[in-house]
Amino acid sequence: MRPTAEQVILVTGATDGLGQAVAGELATRGATVLLDGRDDGRLADTIEEIHARTQSQELRAYRADFSSLHEVGDMAERLERDQERIDVLVNNAGIGSTLPGDGRRMESRDGHELRFAVNYLAHFLLTRRLEPLIRASAPARIVNVSSAGQAAIDFDDVMLERAYDGTRAYCQSKLAQIMLTFDLANELRDAGVTVNCLHPATAMPTKIVMHARGGALSTLEEGLEATVRLAADGELEGVTGRYFDGQSEAGAHAQAYDPEARRRLRELSEGLVGLGP
Repeated sequence: MRPTAEQVILVTGATDGLGQAVAGELATRGATVLLDGRDDGRLADTIEEIHARTQSQELRAYRADFSSLHEVGDMAERLERDQERIDVLVNNAGIGSTLPGDGRRMESRDGHELRFAVNYLAHFLLTRRLEPLIRASAPARIVNVSSAGQAAIDFDDVMLERAYDGTRAYCQSKLAQIMLTFDLANELRDAGVTVNCLHPATAMPTKIVMHARGGALSTLEEGLEATVRLAADGELEGVTGRYFDGQSEAGAHAQAYDPEARRRLRELSEGLVGLGP
């Protein structure tokens, strides 16, 4: 890959927690960093803070609320129009098991279960829309920030309308990200694009973790190092289709390795976001 200082890197969920830390570290290394967030004010504040710390002039804001597929599609269109390439896509934006809604079932603007919509469907749409630009930027990377918390998808009740639990909803959405990772890795293996995912660290002191648990078990720096490693470490050149727990390769939930389950999820997702196969 190009040196990090010559890369254009998109980080979703970049105005808080891990995403903000990753965006700041990549800016420190000289990359052109495209920051996604759902609030213009927070995006402006984040860019101001990162600029003050790194002196980077290569910071760009892209606003989209990931609870709206329409807004995600609009952001993808702006990126396609504005950017000649995207060398790395870090799909990080997400919500937790209790925030928002204290764990109760909520729906996105499109009527989908909110955690599945924000954590997975929005990134499915964004990645698929940006795929031609990422292919054209090869060698390139896609990094999906998932979780060790994973739950099998019940294809008879994907939106969890029968028996809702916030933790199950969160864990299902994170497994869906891993299944997307493995699918994309197979598709893009010969295109010079690697696709990997990770559990960055256990219970970092982020807003969603502190709301759910009231305390942290690891540092933000641990998750930052693991995520930036997948995005920028030259030693991982050509490594694709892997799930990492921190910086160690690990095994994901068994359903992630089931081609039929991944096919069903892919076809369901294409229908929900309005993309053809």
